[in-house]
Amino acid sequence: MPNWKAFPYAEPAYAYTLASLKKHWPRLHQGDCEPWPQDKAAQEAWRAYHAGDFARAYDTGLTAGTSGINAANKAAMIYLTYLDEDEEHKLEGFQDIAKRCETLQAQAPDNANAWYIHAYALGRYSQGISIARALAQGLGGKVKASLERTLTLAPEHADAMIALGTWHTEIVVKVGAMMAGITYGAKKDEAVRLFEQALALNPESAIARTEYANALAALYGKSRLKDAEKLYEEAAACQAADAMERLDIEAARAELEE
Repeated sequence: MPNWKAFPYAEPAYAYTLASLKKHWPRLHQGDCEPWPQDKAAQEAWRAYHAGDFARAYDTGLTAGTSGINAANKAAMIYLTYLDEDEEHKLEGFQDIAKRCETLQAQAPDNANAWYIHAYALGRYSQGISIARALAQGLGGKVKASLERTLTLAPEHADAMIALGTWHTEIVVKVGAMMAGITYGAKKDEAVRLFEQALALNPESAIARTEYANALAALYGKSRLKDAEKLYEEAAACQAADAMERLDIEAARAELEE
């Protein structure tokens, strides 16, 4: 992707050395259960990713081959989600990520994040073209299948739980609770359960709180607005350990200001 924008919140605390990256790896990857890479190029890709140098993380990750694809894909997906303002470019980017994930799935079918990032990319693409169009194209089923595969491979993958909670929410909101349950197996209470479980597994997650807040507001309206506002406030007060978390937190703060 040409003309990458710079990460706007660069801080020395996010610039890990390889030694400190390994030390803090469990905290940094509490949400996605990514294992520590043995390949040095992949380690460097992740180091760039956590610092917010998404362009370098992308390039270095692709250069590292199979071991670096998750770092490259995650750098691209966070950049596209938060920093890219070109909607057409974002859609193309999410499609490219999904294709790379499919290639990685064929090469390494037990790689949990090959499935999670695939679901994330298709989910963001679906939001971009509208949930109705995505459902008509069968993307809803693909997202769900990849998230379920992720959780089979990594049962404590909190980020996949967040994404699956969002999936249940968006289906219910789009087609109604009865049709969502009958046609897609999407349910309100399952969305809530998934968000609660994700927070139990990763209590420092800002994105778990913001997505949960969005779901409560969408699913329950005024009756749960106070709960949603509390979650936004908690998300805005979280402490970022890296660039992605900082972007999540800044998004929560922006939501509170609206």
